[in-house]
Amino acid sequence: MLPDHLHCVRRLPDGDADNATRWRHIKTRFSRMVPNGERRSTRRLAKGERGIWQRRFWEHLILDEDNLQRHVDYIHFNPVKHGYVQRAADWRYSSLHREISRGLVGKDWAVEDGGGGRWGE
Repeated sequence: MLPDHLHCVRRLPDGDADNATRWRHIKTRFSRMVPNGERRSTRRLAKGERGIWQRRFWEHLILDEDNLQRHVDYIHFNPVKHGYVQRAADWRYSSLHREISRGLVGKDWAVEDGGGGRWGE
């Protein structure tokens, strides 16, 4: 979760590819927890939409384990890429902390010469 977007990886049940409904439910529940106050266009006001979400989403089918790991690494590095933190481990909302606590990567993951794990191996 970042201030202006989020990323996630999830496995849908076999035979179910309804990402749109899932995202609608996630956005709706989250929006109800955030106080109103953001700037909204006339169009969004007319439709009863909040101004905190993009109307669209991008999905990608994960092809194999290597592809999955590259996407997870991209997500973990995203707060650094956007300049919110110096180290991925400094972003408190990251699932990277789960991997650190399991010993899968170090706190210096993705830090140049940090020896913390997979990124750029």
